Amino acid sequence: MAEQVKKQASTKKTASKKTVKAEPQATEKVNYVNRVKAKYDSEIKKALMEKFNYTSVMQVPALKKIVINIGVGDALTDAKRLEEAVNELTLIAGQHPVITKAKKSIANYKLRAGQEIGCKVTLRGTRMYEFFDKLVSIALPRVRDFRGISSNAFDGRGNYTLGVKEQLIFPEIDYDKVNKIRGMDIVIVTSAKTDEEALALLTMLGMPFMR
Repeated sequence: MAEQVKKQASTKKTASKKTVKAEPQATEKVNYVNRVKAKYDSEIKKALMEKFNYTSVMQVPALKKIVINIGVGDALTDAKRLEEAVNELTLIAGQHPVITKAKKSIANYKLRAGQEIGCKVTLRGTRMYEFFDKLVSIALPRVRDFRGISSNAFDGRGNYTLGVKEQLIFPEIDYDKVNKIRGMDIVIVTSAKTDEEALALLTMLGMPFMR
């Protein structure tokens, strides 16, 4: 009996020493794709190939980058104005901008080369598509008496420049915290070789051109 009790005790000890390893739980990876990018891949590429008779998918124009630029002329007399513009552009673009400096000295404006006069940000990839989506679906429709944008602002190489008069059209900007109304230039750079191809691309992406 004594030997049997010893065996049972030793068996319990060895059992308690054994640790059960938990099986690693499988984590699901969610690959987020912006709706504008999804539409481009599923519908617009095919439509552009048919419209312009491309022989390869590589010929189909696409968005390459979006550059947003804010000029802050009053930063020459008040450095806080530049800081405000940087903070607002960060909110709008979701990315911290770089400070732009004057390339030349202009005596009439009391401007010296190297002085900080604005800020700009370059968006690519997911952030670019997110901003474009917000611009065409939320921001532009908030412009007072909006009837569409001009189709004559292409540069001849498939790039489009849009001038925005107020930063207030973007939902991230709180009206009560704005000290000064500022405009900005938005340059949409595409891989299109002609303005006609770029116009077709941007129209299909949802850019509200005047008719």
